[in-house]
Amino acid sequence: MSIIATNAGGGGFTPIDAGNYPARCYQMIHIGTIEETIQGQVKRLNKVRLTWELPTEMKEWKEGEGEKPAIISKDFTLSMNEKATLRKYLASWRGKDFSEEEAKSFDVTRLLGKACLVNVIHKPSKDGSKTYAEIGSISPLPKGMTCPDQFNPSAELSYDNFDYALFESLPDFIKDKVKSSDEYKAMKHPHATQAATAGDADDDEELPF
Repeated sequence: MSIIATNAGGGGFTPIDAGNYPARCYQMIHIGTIEETIQGQVKRLNKVRLTWELPTEMKEWKEGEGEKPAIISKDFTLSMNEKATLRKYLASWRGKDFSEEEAKSFDVTRLLGKACLVNVIHKPSKDGSKTYAEIGSISPLPKGMTCPDQFNPSAELSYDNFDYALFESLPDFIKDKVKSSDEYKAMKHPHATQAATAGDADDDEELPF
């Protein structure tokens, strides 16, 4: 299956220490087109969630499950516009920007299984009561550094062939996002959403990225 971008953090309470980690992308969730408020404006944005495992950070996160690598996720707007965050992160990851021809249609599922160096930063919550780990940047692995073999199986949630078992395994807040998307509603109730989403296709020019 494909999740196409065009040119038109984890469930624990203890954040991963800030720093650089070899990482491998193993999960890709196409959330779909959802409503977000950005700088006071309500936008409908097509979102994808990428998750990396940090195989050098092994720990028994849940009792009885054995050691597993730490994971970290980031949501992106599914756009390869020259100002898009996704394009900037991917260009940094591969060490080279995309040509306009490449950016016209890039299948982000090609990232599954690929290794990189992830920079983890800490960000306080708005009320200052919690600290969250998030991805500050992604870059190629430095020369001489290797990433251990992939631990978790690659997983992809796509509307081309919706994997209900994978969907049910996701945290509730991610499932709620997916359920709120135009694509999920159209999949579950195709006739009810057809008219409602017909006018949303030309919003790319207003994307904040």
